[in-house]
Amino acid sequence: MKAAVVYWSGTGNTAAMADLVLEGMKSAGADAELIECNSVTDLSAYDAIAFGCPAMGSEQLEDSEFEPMFDGVKKSLGGKKVGLFGSYGWGDGEWMRNWEDDCRACGINLAAESVLVNNAPEGEGADACKALGAALVG
Repeated sequence: MKAAVVYWSGTGNTAAMADLVLEGMKSAGADAELIECNSVTDLSAYDAIAFGCPAMGSEQLEDSEFEPMFDGVKKSLGGKKVGLFGSYGWGDGEWMRNWEDDCRACGINLAAESVLVNNAPEGEGADACKALGAALVG
């Protein structure tokens, strides 16, 4: 299975999560790669894609790079296994719930429970990231 982890990170927390999701994909046998959101051109070759973005501002997706990229590809994600992850430092996860709702409205198959980590991924948060990667390609 060909898989990708597409992410944006401001502080490094979501980048660390992306590395762990990638590790989970590879440990489950996938041919997987890490892609920063500003390098996305075409995702049609991938069977499974994990998207990662932290909560920004008033609990929203990063709006200068990540959100425009995601808006550009979301209509082409039908039939693919998709998972979401991101870090936050405040709030209650509203940005993730809104992102999940947007995905469902576009017919995207969220194939695993989204992973939210407060600040850096450690312990259970790190394990959840690996499990997300494995679940998407399993």
